[in-house]
Amino acid sequence: MSYRTLNADQIETTLVSLQARIEERFPERGISRLCAELVTLSQQERRRCNQTRRPNFLLRAAVGAVVGAGVAGIAWLIFRIATMNLAGDAFSALQGLDSLVNLFVLAGAAVWFLLNLESRMRREAVLRDLHELRSIAHVVDMHQISKDPPALEEGYLARGEAPGEVMSDAHLLRYLDYCSDMLALTGKLAALYMQDVQDPVIIQTVNEIENLTGNLSRKIWQKVMVLRAGPITQS
Repeated sequence: MSYRTLNADQIETTLVSLQARIEERFPERGISRLCAELVTLSQQERRRCNQTRRPNFLLRAAVGAVVGAGVAGIAWLIFRIATMNLAGDAFSALQGLDSLVNLFVLAGAAVWFLLNLESRMRREAVLRDLHELRSIAHVVDMHQISKDPPALEEGYLARGEAPGEVMSDAHLLRYLDYCSDMLALTGKLAALYMQDVQDPVIIQTVNEIENLTGNLSRKIWQKVMVLRAGPITQS
């Protein structure tokens, strides 16, 4: 096992273990179903990461055929210009040279586009997956946003998900811990996409997601510190 790269299997195993702990303490709750959804997303992401790393040989063959046809056409045009009678048909030769220069410019732009087509398609697929992770991070935040410790507001009782249900300090502390763990693992799922690519757009997007999950976790830990500062009531 390498300790220099993230392991998708280990992240999935950690998520499965976390989901089991949440289900044991908060059975049939939204937070348990949310973690189960994160487990499913990690399984899908592992397959997607493998797909994005795999070369698209069909696309490469098509691009190679198009580039080869273009090179052959340019070579034929150069041959025609080179075999012209420059003394007798100088004007046509100059027109041919001008067309050849324009063709080189357009061909260079087309070749650049085609050679980068695979990387652009890969980037779009990865960005769609990263958008799912960004969305689920906000969903995790929505689950904890109303879970305020009683010390933050006088006379306030921390509420569970069911109407009228009151959470003890111990359960609230555990609930917030689970939310923080899910945010951390969401950031690690995003980081999987960054390991084998040098695409600056993907790297920047992953960093934004990690910053997002880190900031959301800090909000949770402010509540955790408030809870730990006072006596915890057991239920």
